[in-house]
Amino acid sequence: MKLSTRARYGVRMMIDLALHHGGEPVLLKDIACRQAVSEKYLSQIVIPLRSAGLVRSVRGAHGGYKLADKPDNITLRDVVEALDGEIFLVDCVSDMKNCPRVSICATREIWSLLGRKITDTLQATTLSDLVIMQRRKANNNLMNDI
Repeated sequence: MKLSTRARYGVRMMIDLALHHGGEPVLLKDIACRQAVSEKYLSQIVIPLRSAGLVRSVRGAHGGYKLADKPDNITLRDVVEALDGEIFLVDCVSDMKNCPRVSICATREIWSLLGRKITDTLQATTLSDLVIMQRRKANNNLMNDI
């Protein structure tokens, strides 16, 4: 399984917004610069995130984007599923009609189990958790530079 670029960049954008949670709205161009992602690409990614109720836009001179909820309340699963849809390793896990061998296939159970483990991990990881990890890595890099 490989996450799409859209999901990976979307997660980076959401971590950036979580790092700035409680402050002024953040401009896409600033996120793009910090995350080394095209602003045009982020402008496409923000649409489904907004539709899913994960981010909100603020208009005006001091406008930009903010998280729609606290970082504690937004999971990695929320973000990935908003951008890539439900997570299934193979089609037959989501819809048994996709495979005529479903009743005799031993591997389907394994794919289903792995999918649940991935989903459970994504559900258990919040943006707050990722902010903590991000800050820890930034501090470690600072210490290595000294």
